[in-house]
Parts: sequence; C-alpha cells; structure tokens
Amino acid sequence: MRPIGARAPLMLLLLVLVQLGCFRGGQADETGTLIPAESRPCVDCHAFEFMQRALQDLKKTAFNLDSRTESLVLRAERRALCDCTPASSLS
Repeated sequence: MRPIGARAPLMLLLLVLVQLGCFRGGQADETGTLIPAESRPCVDCHAFEFMQRALQDLKKTAFNLDSRTESLVLRAERRALCDCTPASSLS
C-alpha cells in the first residue's frame, strides 16, 4: 500500500487538469461580452486560492483516512489477539 502523502501530488495534478479543461470548454460557449480588465478578477489569484483550498481538503481527507485506517488496524489487531488467547487466560 502506498503512503497517503504519495497520492497528494497526483490529486493536485488531476485537479489542475480538470480546471484547465473547464476553462477551455467555457470559452467556446461565451458570446462576446467583453469585461474590462480592471473589473475582472485576477485569474491567477483565484486559481491559487482554489488550489490552496483543494490542497487543504486533500490534507484533511488524508488525515481522516490515516486516522480511520489506524483505528481499523488497531481493532483488527485486538480482534486477532482476542481470537488467539483463550478466554480463561484473560480473566
């Protein structure tokens, strides 16, 4: 099993590719309304904020998965220990 940290760069790359695909798809549908550059939001700033939020979400998900996996492993080890030892030796 690969460490969870190894998946984060792959997920980040996937998010960037999806975002680029959305920008390209949206350009073909727009019908020529031109917004002055002064009133347009900074695309780089919004992309950076989006990627920051995505990275934070990935970190939270990785932490939750890690803690859940750890608790499941502990539960399985406890169950295996209980299955191996006779009940009379536990008392």
